[in-house]
Amino acid sequence: MTRMVASFSALILSIVLLVSGNAFLMTLLGIRLSMEEVSPNVIGWVLVCYSIGFVFGTLYVHKIIGRVGHIRAFAAFAAMAAVVSLMYPMAVSMVFWAILRVLSGFCIAGVLVVIESWFSSRATNANRGTLFAIYQIVFYLSAAGGQLIVNVGDPANFLPFSLAAILLTIALIPLALTRMEAPVIEQSPRMSFFTLGRESFTGVAGALICGVLIGGFYALGPVYATMVGLDVARTSTFMASAIVAAMLLAWPLGRLCDRFDRRRVMFWVAVFGASAAGAVAVTGAANLALLTVLVGLFTGLSATIYPIAVAITNDRMESNRIVAASATLLLSYGIGSVIGPITMAELINRLGPSGLFYGNASFLLVLAAITSYRISHTDDVAVADQEHFVPAMPETSSVLTEMDPRNTEFHQSPEVNEMQEEMRQVG
Repeated sequence: MTRMVASFSALILSIVLLVSGNAFLMTLLGIRLSMEEVSPNVIGWVLVCYSIGFVFGTLYVHKIIGRVGHIRAFAAFAAMAAVVSLMYPMAVSMVFWAILRVLSGFCIAGVLVVIESWFSSRATNANRGTLFAIYQIVFYLSAAGGQLIVNVGDPANFLPFSLAAILLTIALIPLALTRMEAPVIEQSPRMSFFTLGRESFTGVAGALICGVLIGGFYALGPVYATMVGLDVARTSTFMASAIVAAMLLAWPLGRLCDRFDRRRVMFWVAVFGASAAGAVAVTGAANLALLTVLVGLFTGLSATIYPIAVAITNDRMESNRIVAASATLLLSYGIGSVIGPITMAELINRLGPSGLFYGNASFLLVLAAITSYRISHTDDVAVADQEHFVPAMPETSSVLTEMDPRNTEFHQSPEVNEMQEEMRQVG
């Protein structure tokens, strides 16, 4: 039992350090590029390279991990991510930074696959729902905390980038010293977009548009804040509040999804989210408190679109196809996260900072229209037949989807079974 608790402590500490350092760096880069007076559309192209690297990472890092092992792969990915962080201030070149963002996205995908594989290997059928929730809470709180670290130094100098590198490097220590046996990583099966779209077009559209919204906001939110006159401290609070709002709204909307038809819930989420985004675009930053509330409402509602899309899809899937469908939805989200920064950056370039939220409102209205059309042209799943809602998180790899409590094909690792048997014998 002590060994199990210790292994979770190491995993959680690594997650906290890794996610906070990565979130801090993402906001720092947006602020620094704005300070350099780089045009928003160029910023969008530079920052979207992270999503491109992340998508490729989730597809290919399994081969690297299988070749060299978990500890070596984790050390290599984390070390490279830290080195990349130190290289940004060496030369403020857009091509150079774009390459660094691709490398960073690929490396972060690699470390997440390793951590989540270990997390999944510690899970049992009795505790995986709890662990699934703990992972997401730790992830969101770490991401929010990472935003606040931006206040430690001037983004124009080397110090903040060094701090990001320190956090990413220290994340190596807990897992490097662990005595846990490495789990087996298998590439999660995927379902073709055509097959999934035919069975749950609303789910695919929801995942894609959620990627556009969240990817665009995380990349360009700091740029928006800088353009409307917020200083570094207020920008970090602005971004942190948005992430916390996403976590807080997941539970009440999950309750609604268990009581009402989920496509109708998605429709109203899209409508209210579009209203919040439109209000931000119109009111701007004249009232900071109102801006924070409206942006929190927008991000909170937008972030719930992905888990609702997963729930809508799973309601139409046999249990043995849930992991494959979820992996394809993650890929759909990843594609959206590539589209988002490019599109929103162009809108900011043409319309000013309000273009970010005019674009967000437009995409949400498109989702509402798609959802309304599907409701009127396809049959509903009875509320009584819906699976229990689980607040799935998109900023992850397909490995974690295997822990989803709705996945009846989940199998405990042999190591966990042995540990449980030893505990029974001792008891």
